[in-house]
Amino acid sequence: MIKVYCYSKCSTCKKALKWLDEKKVKYELIDLKENNPDEKTLRKYHKQSGLPLKRFFNTSGMIYREMELSKKLPDMSEDEQFKLLASDGMLVKRPMLVADKTVLTGFKESEWEKVL
Repeated sequence: MIKVYCYSKCSTCKKALKWLDEKKVKYELIDLKENNPDEKTLRKYHKQSGLPLKRFFNTSGMIYREMELSKKLPDMSEDEQFKLLASDGMLVKRPMLVADKTVLTGFKESEWEKVL
């Protein structure tokens, strides 16, 4: 079963869910704010994705900007970054699609089409 981590007020998440519904793709919806993945799960998703860890951060989010993470992330260890991501779902890039062998962050229709 495909998992989709979203935030209900996020317009990109709404767009992604609409796209999935139109394609009649079955998925489990997980609220990122209420059920943020823990550090172990985030490490697994990161490894599965093959993406740079920075792609897991919601770089346009308020918390990211308030914490000035664009300046701090380059000096942080991977362990520190995972701990930070696990601390608040609003730091995690959304939507996050978790399929059998792939994890995608953000919604790019062409990427999602390949996976699904």
